[in-house]
Amino acid sequence: MPCHKFSMYNEMNNIFDNTPKNIEKAAEIIKSGGLVAFPTETVYGLGANVYDAKAVADIFAAKERPHFDPLISHIAEVDFLKTYAQTDSRVFALAERFWPGPLTFVLNRIDENPSIDLACSGLRTLTVRMPNHPIALELIRKSGVPIVAPSANKYQSISPTTAAHVADGLGDKVDMILDGGACKVGVESTIIDLTGKQIIMLRAGGTAKEDLEDFLGEKIVLSSGNPELPSAPGQLLRHYAPKNILRINVEKPEPDEFFIGFGKIDGALNLSLKGDLSEAASNLFAYLRKADTMAKSGKIAIAPIPLKGLGLAINDRLTRASYKK
Repeated sequence: MPCHKFSMYNEMNNIFDNTPKNIEKAAEIIKSGGLVAFPTETVYGLGANVYDAKAVADIFAAKERPHFDPLISHIAEVDFLKTYAQTDSRVFALAERFWPGPLTFVLNRIDENPSIDLACSGLRTLTVRMPNHPIALELIRKSGVPIVAPSANKYQSISPTTAAHVADGLGDKVDMILDGGACKVGVESTIIDLTGKQIIMLRAGGTAKEDLEDFLGEKIVLSSGNPELPSAPGQLLRHYAPKNILRINVEKPEPDEFFIGFGKIDGALNLSLKGDLSEAASNLFAYLRKADTMAKSGKIAIAPIPLKGLGLAINDRLTRASYKK
């Protein structure tokens, strides 16, 4: 791993303030084949140059992630899509409406460029989005390449929404962590497959299904994909998981369960006392982390979350986090 190549930049816990100078340093690390963790509006990403296969391999190694699980590329300019993927008027209409933002497209690759094979897990498709975060966009622009960036955590564990979460999970396996505070959205992006006539949602996320359907004037098909051969991130049966046992859709917890409430169903923690799904999504991963440290019995329970708006993404994460083989 390249964790000591850029030791001149090291500070406490490898976390750096988001100053222009530090963003410049981070861009140099990306261009030199290193790994940078950076904030987006969804979660913190572990970034590398998408065209540097060795750097992309280092991401898989740092996360202990299997190579069959493809990664999302992040861009800063919509026009770059024309050189990167097959596009049409529908793609650009969606990009104009929802980018920058928590929406990822699955598109056919424009050529057989072998340098991005690893990032795409060998698929003939790629996944791409434009993050709605000034630090992420500036880092991408200064790096001069798309930055491939899965969540900056160990494989299948709880996603990081602060720089400290990244440091706790990955330690010195990342060259630099840019601190942008807590992530606003708090759950990963929505992923839609645009390779066919019918739009398919492969992962619920920060862009609501209802908002997409209102804009398109058509229904979107929900698909959980193939967990044995995923075409996009977040399709595995178990993912985003705490260390402790998690039970979901619980109205009355057992006496020994650490309980996370929602709305009027209160607990030791409450995702949103006022029942706000945006607030609940923003708190979800941070509260699961807190529960992991506070659940003395090794058991966590969480209240029901409505299946609408961002509740679709929250329930998706909780279902995968609680999955038992």
